[in-house]
Amino acid sequence: MNPVRKKRLIIVLAILLGVIATVSIGLVALQENINLFYTPEQIVKGEAPKNIRIRAGGLVKVGSVKREDDLNVRFEVTDGKGDVVIRYKGILPDLFREGQGIVALGELQEDGSLQASEVLAKHDEKYMPPEVTHALEQSGMLDQHNAATGKGKK
Repeated sequence: MNPVRKKRLIIVLAILLGVIATVSIGLVALQENINLFYTPEQIVKGEAPKNIRIRAGGLVKVGSVKREDDLNVRFEVTDGKGDVVIRYKGILPDLFREGQGIVALGELQEDGSLQASEVLAKHDEKYMPPEVTHALEQSGMLDQHNAATGKGKK
């Protein structure tokens, strides 16, 4: 093989290996930071992965909020077709209350509960996270929620 061609081949292979390494590192980093959304129904059916960071959302079930101490809270989230227990250690958002839509970020435990590291509540009376709205629309609970809170359909 001609020395010039051999040098070009080595350069092309080095560039190709660099691109493959860069893409691989990028994909691994993205995979670790992806937080897929699951409804309570999907979690109850076993579709959500355990011990992997996910987002779960729905309406906080009325009468389910239990404070274990100052910072530990246990509550249930429902979409009308399934209920999931969420455990959270920290200060809940000011807008968190029973019957309202929330999204919790955390890991699904072996017992089926979600150990949340973050709880997000809607920021005003008209807004609900899109994933929660979609899940409630599919379960038929959105109209019930709007009727109970005095809101019309968007």
